[in-house]
Amino acid sequence: MPNPAQIRPDPSEYFSYYHKYVQLVPENDIVRAMADQMKLTLAYLRSLPASAGNKRYAPDKWSINEVVGHTIDIERVFGQRALFFARKAPGPLPGIEQDDWMKVATFGSRRLDDLADEFESVRESTLFLFRHLDAEAWIRKGIASEREFTVRAIAYIILGHERHHLEILKTRYA
Repeated sequence: MPNPAQIRPDPSEYFSYYHKYVQLVPENDIVRAMADQMKLTLAYLRSLPASAGNKRYAPDKWSINEVVGHTIDIERVFGQRALFFARKAPGPLPGIEQDDWMKVATFGSRRLDDLADEFESVRESTLFLFRHLDAEAWIRKGIASEREFTVRAIAYIILGHERHHLEILKTRYA
């Protein structure tokens, strides 16, 4: 039987809203793809001038620092969901409202290079989790935001979400 970590999630493994992220990940080896993407994202973030962190492409849009911070927050939340589901934790997990979180976050007062380092640390932690899951854990399910997900789908969502925001940074903030 093939390793479930190297099989793309079926749309039944996640809420349809997240398809836009899953489709951004054509790879089958999700752990390798996450490690490779981390290097690309870090290279991009570290290529930006220090002064770029507070740049916005429109007055009502998040700054570069806020986009990076949001990406970090979401990876932490979805990584925690993956851990809870992989370990068969009982009960549903709460949802998040990204705009409410951003209202109380302090990403705008941080240095971009510091946020890049934090992203790297969070991704390394996520990779440690995913690298050491057994085959059964990858297909375990749980409830978050009143929706059912598999651990495998969560990994694809994390990576697709990162790619989505990296593309926004490259195209709208250039």
